[in-house]
Amino acid sequence: MTTRRQFFTGLIATGLVPQTTWADAGSPALLSAAALPDGSYVLCGIDACLNLLFQIPLPGRGHAAAAHPKKPQAVAFARRPGTFAIVIDCVTGQPTTKLSAPAGRHFYGHGTFSSDGNWLFTTENDFEAGHGCVGVWDVLNGYQRIDQFSGGGIGPHDIKRLPNTETLVIANGGIDTHPDTGRTKLNIPTMTPNLAYIEQGHVVEAVSLASEFHKNSIRHLAVSASGKVAFAMQWQGDSDAPPLVGLHTRGRNVKTLAAPQEILRQMRGYIGSIAFSGDAHRIAVTSARGDRVQIYDIEGSEQILSTELTDASGAATFETGVLISSGTGVLKQLSGKSGPISRTSHLRWDNHLVRL
Repeated sequence: MTTRRQFFTGLIATGLVPQTTWADAGSPALLSAAALPDGSYVLCGIDACLNLLFQIPLPGRGHAAAAHPKKPQAVAFARRPGTFAIVIDCVTGQPTTKLSAPAGRHFYGHGTFSSDGNWLFTTENDFEAGHGCVGVWDVLNGYQRIDQFSGGGIGPHDIKRLPNTETLVIANGGIDTHPDTGRTKLNIPTMTPNLAYIEQGHVVEAVSLASEFHKNSIRHLAVSASGKVAFAMQWQGDSDAPPLVGLHTRGRNVKTLAAPQEILRQMRGYIGSIAFSGDAHRIAVTSARGDRVQIYDIEGSEQILSTELTDASGAATFETGVLISSGTGVLKQLSGKSGPISRTSHLRWDNHLVRL
């Protein structure tokens, strides 16, 4: 029997392929990078019932992916500090383009599209200058790199687009690195993380934590439908970690969400992923180092749940609640209206779940 993938591959070969959509790729609800038991790496599509729709080979370990808003295309990014990103046709399973970071740059594992899908924005390290930048890629012309602009800080990691706008928000972790020293952190005593908002290539707003928390590296982002930004941090200090979860709305001050010190210790100073619940009342965060998942209540600005999950990895909005993944193969829904859903597979899920 001819599969959908074989069918579309055949149409491409004859030049008769129609305009495809995400429905032609099985209507995935989520994307995630993963490792197979044999040590190879793949990008996976997952449907709303947590069934695996596809797994497409990657040349190395993936980190996050960017999903095109209209076409069934995904850009899979190498784990930081990587220099490759692969554009994948999720219908045929074929890579169509390989993006290579320009000389003197490396990717930080994240990217996002403009609302019309015509432009891809990637966070990058200008490692000789010690500054972050955002690369601009022309999707309609085969993902040609056409421009770049400042990311508003050092170590730009995650990047999101605010809903119904072209405004970008960037998590500048503040940490300087260089490929010659791998993942070694070169400037911990002087690091200055921030959130930067960018419009048309210009920083229009930047916010930071209080100076005593300058070693709290802002790394990952979640954005609600109303444009509220939640951010996850990784503590680089020697003392007990301060709060690791923050909230920000443009034009207002940054707010951190409280948790008892013993609860913060469970995360071992590290949050790997963050997501709003579907009803936007709660925030979920994961820590692979601490083997924990924590839930924060937004109205009360405090932590309300801490539960163990070995190698807790990705977090994504799912129904009214959140979905969590782990490096042990678990996909688990938390606080959804339909009750708990859980799947376990042979896949070792990597850092992020990307919601389509």
